[in-house]
Amino acid sequence: MGRNFEYFCQLIDVHTMPQSRSLLSPLSNALFKRHNSSYMNFNDTQRMLMDTCRAFAESELMPKAKLIDKEHRYPEECVKAMGELGLMAINTPEEYGGSGLGAMEYAIAMEEISRGCASNGVILSAHNSLYLDPINKNGTHEQKEKYVTPLTDGNQIGCFGLTEPGNGSDAGAASTMAKLTHCMVVFATTNIKLKHKGITAFIVPKSIPGVSTGKKEDKLGIRGSSTSNVILEDAVVPKENVLGGLGMGFKIAMQTLDGGRIGVAAQAQGIAQNALDTAVDYASKRQSFGVPIAKLQMIQSKIADMAMRVEASRLLLYRAAAAKDAGMPYTKEAAMTKLFASETATWVAHQSIQVLGGMGFVTDMPSERNYRDARITEIYEGTSEIQRIVIASNIMKEYGL
Repeated sequence: MGRNFEYFCQLIDVHTMPQSRSLLSPLSNALFKRHNSSYMNFNDTQRMLMDTCRAFAESELMPKAKLIDKEHRYPEECVKAMGELGLMAINTPEEYGGSGLGAMEYAIAMEEISRGCASNGVILSAHNSLYLDPINKNGTHEQKEKYVTPLTDGNQIGCFGLTEPGNGSDAGAASTMAKLTHCMVVFATTNIKLKHKGITAFIVPKSIPGVSTGKKEDKLGIRGSSTSNVILEDAVVPKENVLGGLGMGFKIAMQTLDGGRIGVAAQAQGIAQNALDTAVDYASKRQSFGVPIAKLQMIQSKIADMAMRVEASRLLLYRAAAAKDAGMPYTKEAAMTKLFASETATWVAHQSIQVLGGMGFVTDMPSERNYRDARITEIYEGTSEIQRIVIASNIMKEYGL
């Protein structure tokens, strides 16, 4: 188990939740015990992880999610708490300060955290999938000790730089240049003639002269996470900061995005589940025509369709995570779960607003925030359009075409 995981479980009573909530409260107590293992034969570690992350999300994240979103505030105290829980290095080997858990555990934790607060979810996802994972998989022992271990407790956060203003989804068209003697950026071209085979990955500490960040973007959703340009002006990093060898950057980027797409899918899954929970909770209390609207067939139809998509999405997520843990190829599975979960989250959040009616449009309820937060999951770490290309390409190969 992780560094402080079992200790933190003792701090959270996973069966205790507030007993009285108003109509405008995000969730009612009964939904806390919604499901623990309806889809997989989880082991004891996975069950405890799910219970603990759910309790943490209910008690620590949900009450703060609205303010985090409203103030565009980085949730420092929440991130540190996730670090104490062992989540900020959930897949990192224990020898480097992590929890040493697998993709399935990561998916479980990501869904529960994102259900509580999508901003915390994306911070958890980006730090684990995009920063720690490529170093864990491709770094030297010295690189891991220097750039992984100090970033496992939530006090420091890593980031990932791949997209440039001129390339977008075309990751192989990186134009940022890095000469052999002066390494500069996370993903840069060391030999432009080789195109994507000339891209190299680098570990670039923020403290290096010439590295700075641009303005913090004002975003539609996930407002508690920071999004900004990384500016590189003659930044010099030592050769020992090359990650995985010269020319390996594109391969590392694609491997990283495969794993990251499982994280984004789990984030979308958490948003979708919150949207469904909110709709069911509200419909059970809102009276119309003398009965709770949950008894009206049109509302029941919406809830049935929402639940069906959420369940199907979760199965695709678990399938991709299981394939990764088994050491099987999972590029297609990761693309499928990322595509389906993200589009499901947007659709379910939309339907949740419809169930709530006017209340779905105001910030007293999480429905409008779920709708805004869900939208980015169809864009980052590969747009829905790119996922369809990846899926189709893999299907054609499977058919020998």
